[in-house]
Amino acid sequence: VVRWEFKHPQPFLRTREFLWQEGHTAFATFPEAKEEVMTILDLYRRVYEELLAIPVVRGKKTEKEKFAGGDYTTTVEAYISAAGRAIQGATSHHLGQNFSKMFDITFESPQTGEKEFVYQNSWGITTRTIGVLVMVHGDNNGLVLPPRVACLQVVIVPCGITNNLKDEDRDALYKECELYEKELKEAGVRVKADLRENYSPGWKYNHWELKGVPIRVEVGPRDMKNSQYVAVRRDNLEKLTMKKSGLKDDIPALLETIQTAMFAKAKNEMTERVKVVTKFEDFLDGLENKCLLQAPFCGVEACEDQIKELSKKDSDLEPGAPSMGAKSLCIPFTQPAQVVDNDKCIRPGCCNKPLFYTMFGRSY
Repeated sequence: VVRWEFKHPQPFLRTREFLWQEGHTAFATFPEAKEEVMTILDLYRRVYEELLAIPVVRGKKTEKEKFAGGDYTTTVEAYISAAGRAIQGATSHHLGQNFSKMFDITFESPQTGEKEFVYQNSWGITTRTIGVLVMVHGDNNGLVLPPRVACLQVVIVPCGITNNLKDEDRDALYKECELYEKELKEAGVRVKADLRENYSPGWKYNHWELKGVPIRVEVGPRDMKNSQYVAVRRDNLEKLTMKKSGLKDDIPALLETIQTAMFAKAKNEMTERVKVVTKFEDFLDGLENKCLLQAPFCGVEACEDQIKELSKKDSDLEPGAPSMGAKSLCIPFTQPAQVVDNDKCIRPGCCNKPLFYTMFGRSY
C-alpha cells in the first residue's frame, strides 16, 4: 500500500509504503456480517497475544475515531510501556450498506427474488506489528523475539577454544555442535550452529543477542566431558546448565516457557498502567504517569476534541515527539464498571450523560 497524503513517518509504525493483509467481505444479512467482524478481530487478538506475546485491549472505536463511512469499527489496542503510549494493532470494520448503496452492489434474495444491497465488512493488519513487537519486547541489547515468531529459535556457539586446544579436540567440539543442531532440528526447532572461526564467542554472543534469538546454547570442551551444555535465555539473560540427554525435550519446553514469560511481563506492564478515573485532575495525572485511562464519556465528537486540547502538555514526551493530548483509543468490550446515574462525563463542564467507559491515552 502507498499512502499518497502523508506526514510524520516513523519506521515500521507509520510509513509511506507498507505491506498489509486486508479483507473485504459481503453478506446477505447484518447478523452474519456482525459475527464475522468479531471472528476476525479475535484472530487479530490471537496474532498479537499468542504469536507476538503482546497483550491487547479489544473494543469499539468512538464515532470520531471510527472508519469514515463505516457503521462501526472494532480494534485491538496495544501498549508501549517505554513511551507510555498506546498503538492501534489492527481493525475490523462493519461498513453496513453504505458502500453497497453507493456502488450498487446487490444480490438476488433467495426468499423474495428481489435485488437487495449487501452488508459489507473490511478488516486489516499491517507490518506495524513488527514495530510494536520491537518496542514492547526490545531491550538495550537489541531485539527480543518471542520463540513462536523467531525465524531462528536457537543458536549454538562453541566456546572455550584457545590456542592451547588441540586440533582434534576442536574438531570434536565442532562435531558435537553439529550433533546438537541435528538433534534439535529433528525435534522441530529452528536452529543454527555458528561455527565461524573468524569471530570470537563473545562477538557471536553480542551478534545473536542483537538479533533477538530466544536461546543461545554454549558448548565447550568441559561441557562435552560432562555431557552437558549451557542455555542462555534472551528474554532475561538467565544461564541454565542442562544435561545433553534431555536436549530434545528441554529446549522446546524452554522455548514455550520464554513465550509465556514474555507475554506475562508485557501483560503486567500494561495492567499496571490501565487506570479507571472519574475526575479530570486524576485523568491528567494518569496521563503524565504514562497511563491508559478508562473514564466515563458521553461519546460526543466535540467533547472528545476538547479532551484532547485540555490534556495537551507543553513538555514533550520524548525528544522530537509532538506534545500530544489524549485521544480515545476504544470503548473496551470489557467495561471496568457500569455507568450509573450520578456519573459525569470526564470532560470538565460537560452536561451530557456518559454512555460508557472509554479508554483514553497518548497514542502513536
